[in-house]
Formats: sequence, C-alpha cells, structure tokens
Amino acid sequence: MRLTLVLTLLAALALPANASAATPRIFPSDTFTVKDKRQVTGRRVKLRGPSCKARPSDCHDRRLLNRLDGFDLDPRIEVRFDRKVNVSKVTPQTFYVQMVGGGPRIGVNRIVFSPARNALYAQPSEFLHESTRYRIVVGRAIGGRRATSRFTTMTATSPLLRMRGQLDDGSAYDAAGIPAAQRGLDFVRPDGLRTVFPAAGVVRIRRFNDVGQAALQEEVVPNTAVSNAGTYAFGSFLSPSWLTGNRVIPQVPTRQASKVRGREEVGFTLIVPSGTTPAGGWPVAVFGPGITRSKYDLFLAADENASRGIATASIDPAGHAFGPRSEAAVDSLTTGPVRFSGFGRGKDLDRDGEITDQEGVQAPRQPDSRGSIGLRDGLRQTALDNMAFVRAIGRGVDVDGDGTIDLRRDRVSYYAQSLGGIYGTMVMGTDQLVGAGLLNVPGGPILDIARLSPSFRDLVATELRNRRPSLLNGGREGFTESQPMYTDPPVTAPARGAVPIQDVGATPPRDRNEPRPQGPELRNRQA
Repeated sequence: MRLTLVLTLLAALALPANASAATPRIFPSDTFTVKDKRQVTGRRVKLRGPSCKARPSDCHDRRLLNRLDGFDLDPRIEVRFDRKVNVSKVTPQTFYVQMVGGGPRIGVNRIVFSPARNALYAQPSEFLHESTRYRIVVGRAIGGRRATSRFTTMTATSPLLRMRGQLDDGSAYDAAGIPAAQRGLDFVRPDGLRTVFPAAGVVRIRRFNDVGQAALQEEVVPNTAVSNAGTYAFGSFLSPSWLTGNRVIPQVPTRQASKVRGREEVGFTLIVPSGTTPAGGWPVAVFGPGITRSKYDLFLAADENASRGIATASIDPAGHAFGPRSEAAVDSLTTGPVRFSGFGRGKDLDRDGEITDQEGVQAPRQPDSRGSIGLRDGLRQTALDNMAFVRAIGRGVDVDGDGTIDLRRDRVSYYAQSLGGIYGTMVMGTDQLVGAGLLNVPGGPILDIARLSPSFRDLVATELRNRRPSLLNGGREGFTESQPMYTDPPVTAPARGAVPIQDVGATPPRDRNEPRPQGPELRNRQA
C-alpha cells in the first residue's frame, strides 16, 4: 500500500453554540517535520503518536513515515472544523492547493466529510511536483474562517535515480561482486550447452514450476510468436540487488544512495526475428509482464514485433515465476528435448511450504512492522533489474555464437502490461537508455487497484483483518470504504468504520473519537 501521509489531529474544542467558528486546522503541514540536511528537501517527517500498545499497526506506519523527507504527491488533505460544514461550498476558489511563490490553483476532488470527526477530506485534482513547497487554502465560505497550511512534498525519483547511477558507474556491480566480464547476457547451461533454438524446429515449450513441493508442476507455454520468429533464446544475467531477505529496500536519507545487498541471477527469454541480421543488430523491445505473469508471456507478446524486424526480450518481475528450482524445457527437432533452469524468483516468505506465482515481490504482510511498504520495493527492484538488463544488452549480444553482434546496443525500447506498466513507468521515467515505450493498462496506486478489483479485493480485506486492531467493518469482502472516485459526488455519510479504512490508504494514526465497528454482524452485512 502506498504511504500517503495524513495525521489525525486533536479533536476540536467544544464551543458554545453562539461562539464564532474556530480556525480550521489542516494537514499536511510542515509543522509536522524537522530540519534534516541529509534530505533533498532539507526536511524530514516527524509525526507524533499513536500508542504502540493500543494500536501497533498505526505505530509501525508512523515509524515508516518518519523516515521520509516530505508528504505524498497525491496527499489526502484533512481539515478539522469545530462543527459540521456544507461540502457544497467546496469549489476551486474556496479549497485549493498552490505552489508557494505562485502558480495555478489546483482544486480538489474525492471529497469526504466525517460527521464523527467534523473533518473534511479531499485530494488534489492533479499530482503535485516532488520536493516542492505548496500551500493549502481553505476559504471562509466553508468553515467560517480562512485557513492555510504549507507543506513540502517528498522526493520520489531521487532514490531510484541514485540506484540507477550505481549501475552506470559500476559501483553496484562491484558491491554485488559481479566482475566486468560477467555483466552481459549468458546463454550457456552449466554443462556448456547453448540454450538457443531455431524457432522453426521448436515443437513446444514447457515450464516446470517450483511451487514448494517435492515434484515440480508442469505446464505448456502458449506460443503464438511463430510467424517471423527466427530464434528462441533462453538465458540469464547477474543483477545487483538492493532488497533485503524480507523484500525491503531500507529507507535512507534522500541525499544518500541505498546499499546494494547482494546479487541475483535473473532469467530472460528472447525472440530474434527471422531473416538477415541488419548492420549493428536487431533493435530490441523489452516486455514487462503483469502481476502473477512471467517472462514466458513473451511468446504471446512478440509476434507483431518480429514481423517488423524487432527482437523482443523479457525478464520476470521480482518474486515471480515460482521458486528457484523451477525449470524450462524446449522440445526441438534439431536438438531434441533440452531442459534447463527457469531462474524462478519466487520465495516462500510466509514459510507455509508453498510458493505462489507472485510470492516474493512484496514486503511481509500485516501485521508485520513493514507491512505497509507493500509492493513498493519489489517494484523498484524490478525496475532496476530491467535497467541492468538494458545495460547488459548494451555490452553486445552474440545470440547464435558466430562472433557477430545480433542485438542493437543503442536501440532498446520498452512495452508492458498491467504491473509491467507500473514498474515500467519507473524505468521510462528514470532511465535515459530507454528511448521509447508503450504502457498498456498500467493502473494507478496499488491500493486503489486492489480494492476496486474483484480479483484482488480479498487481499485488501486480509490486510485490514490482520492489522492490529482489525479494521473490518462489514460489506463486500468484509469491508466498506466509502471512498469516492475522481468524478463522484462528495460522501457526507460514510459507513461506520469507513474513514479509518480510508486513513490506512493514507497511513495515519486513527482518531480515538472515531466509532469503531463492533460485533460479527458488521463483518457479515453487505454494502
């Protein structure tokens, strides 16, 4: 889940009915930061509370947030009033965000009013710039008094840029113990056999998945990339890894570089077009698979490229393609059956004896203290693996072993599906070696994708159930979040327990005055 920053402020003071309105109180605000020269923004978040004994999950989140150098680029704004307000008064003139020093006013949407808190929640109608100071303005028309708050957005791209810089200057490879001679692509099995096959002679491709059991699970790889394909190749390369064993890249001050933790042998698939290799080699398109998918999807995604003289290659996202014992097999008319490592990247992180098709891409789940990191670091590592892949291609690739370069060093593009579009955005936004790309249904914030998807909503329910205390409040899959979309009207009567669930999407401590769901009937009722 993304770590948007919100702090639940103190409850409004009780005032006589005839008293004038108190000044609204706004979050985010730089009053909840301290100076820190180690950060790009010069600041670091410092939130107070909550009780680690009573609300351990909120306490864990607060510790994670206090390592950041600013607030989210799509912040959930909280405005506390001393009385109920009329949300119809919210307009781009009465409630907006603006850069400090001037700039266009940015209105808000996704509006929720919590009567239990007398709090108005909203988010900017467009993403904000990173490492930038903004002000929030709430006009008199809404709460009776004008209020403002200044806050600094967090540094979003600098950490990934610094890690990419470690690839470029070679320090990441040095730290990972990868010598210069082993920074390219390898097509050779340990026994010396090259895993490169003429496409015309391939009868079928199979994979044998390590699902944590003694016997590997066999399946046939669907293949529509037959026309115009000249060569199928399977291999690996060594990629520096910044992940700990718990699939986390520890947060460091944003003026510093993250530490390389080791290396991983990452497998790839490659389809080279048929015909005469052009001078300098074939241009290459790297394909990014979606969630639960693998590099073997290349055989469904490369036919059009081959018809246009473009080679296509793919790697597995971190934690995908099942466990490390996974294998692949090619049944070929020229070589006979050949079986070799599939370089599965999955890990049995929960130690239940099973390895799923995506286990190992995210941090430990709730109630672990790192649970709210979610997919953040697995996505970062996958982006970096793709960057390392591009650099390995740039060192020169002789696919068929005839001594000539078969892939262009300087013509690498990227395209992707779903999750591949999410980490692909990281690649395309930070890697100067990827000149063009296409992202299909890349989605948005992971939590929003999951809660709105029939396929993944139950995963959100599990995370909410496992938080301490649990936040299940009843409804579809056990929870009701009352969270409006961009164009939805304001929500003024959120379901009981819904606002604390919205808080989790923004990771704040929960207000002690918010009524908590009680009883099994709430867990079982339908939204």
